[in-house]
Amino acid sequence: MSNQIKQALSDLEEEMTLKLVQERVDAGDDPLEIIADCREGMADIGKRYETQEYFVSDLIMAGEVFKQAMAIIGEKFQTDGGPKRGTVVIGTVQGDIHDIGKDIVVNLLQAGNYNVIDLGVDVAPEKFVASAKENDAAVVGLSGLLTVAFDAMKETTEALRSTNPKIKVMIGGGSMNEQVLKHVGADALGADAQAAVELCNQWIAGE
Repeated sequence: MSNQIKQALSDLEEEMTLKLVQERVDAGDDPLEIIADCREGMADIGKRYETQEYFVSDLIMAGEVFKQAMAIIGEKFQTDGGPKRGTVVIGTVQGDIHDIGKDIVVNLLQAGNYNVIDLGVDVAPEKFVASAKENDAAVVGLSGLLTVAFDAMKETTEALRSTNPKIKVMIGGGSMNEQVLKHVGADALGADAQAAVELCNQWIAGE
């Protein structure tokens, strides 16, 4: 069924994609495997866009279908009962509007029973600072895909540290690497969504 999800999403078949995702969720499949299959479908869409088979409107539609699929997965695997493990503020930094990777992290963190404050995209440093302070967040996640995000992440990290030296900051995104991490001055790089969750487990839950 994994190939079915990939193909349905790649073909922009919204109803079929969501139906297949729901079936696998109900069957108790590993959420990370379902997400991986959806990401493969999104990768195919990117290739079809590069060959001019798809247009910007198709990319927007695909992104919306992907978000709906992530919401289905997040609802199913949300931990029930007990207090939240801690608060994480997350957003795509100023100058960048990519959010697919961020949304995956948000869903997995919510599934892990974290209280997640999603600030959206193109978020100014002062908004991260205000939200972290208001929600007493232990961790802030900075997402970005474009190179323009590097300096925005650095500025945001410095602003966060100036108000709370103990706060943990993680970065993530397709173009992020150890050199960018060093430039930004954050605590860690979440190479993928699962790595981001594991960082929060380590910093907040002590796992």
